[in-house]
Amino acid sequence: MKTITAITPQVKNAKRCNIFLDGEFFCGMSLETVMKHRLKVGLQIDSADIEKIQLDSERSSALEKAMAFLSGSVKTEKQTRDHLREKGYTPLVINYVLEKCNEYGFVDDGYYARRYVETYADKKGVMLIKRELKMKGVSEDAAVEALDDLGDQSEAAAAIARKYMRGKEADLKTIQKLYRHLLSKGFSYDDAKSAVEKIKTDEDL
Repeated sequence: MKTITAITPQVKNAKRCNIFLDGEFFCGMSLETVMKHRLKVGLQIDSADIEKIQLDSERSSALEKAMAFLSGSVKTEKQTRDHLREKGYTPLVINYVLEKCNEYGFVDDGYYARRYVETYADKKGVMLIKRELKMKGVSEDAAVEALDDLGDQSEAAAAIARKYMRGKEADLKTIQKLYRHLLSKGFSYDDAKSAVEKIKTDEDL
């Protein structure tokens, strides 16, 4: 059993409060739910019971918050999970919401990965895109599948190289910086080298 040691109002939402068990933050909860279940400081309660109270009382509002978060742009499951965690929902509620989001097709990491690749195919190299997808919580399999359709990136690397070199002299030091710049963008050594060679022979520079 744990003890409710504090119930404090949330700064950004006066209708919600934070529940602390044994001196540590446990979850967020609406004041209506707190009053309905007569939760108060000093009450001894199992953490599983708090989770169940939140699930029974707030799963609809949690789902609404997830829908609002997802309405702005495509998000990954991890981003949605992190957002709900920041709102103070427990894993039990978060899992319920994500199950519904997946069921309705609102969260689809494979679709997110494909859209991300389409958006950045001409701005970033495959290695950087893959790394960023991983950071956003996309699985290795979903990332690899989305990147399979990326194709040759030599032209994208060359375009970025030309943009980088505008107004610059193609001397050795600048060319070396260009090469490092392309690698930092996630392009392969071969694509970066090919782009640099094109810059060296580009008469328009």
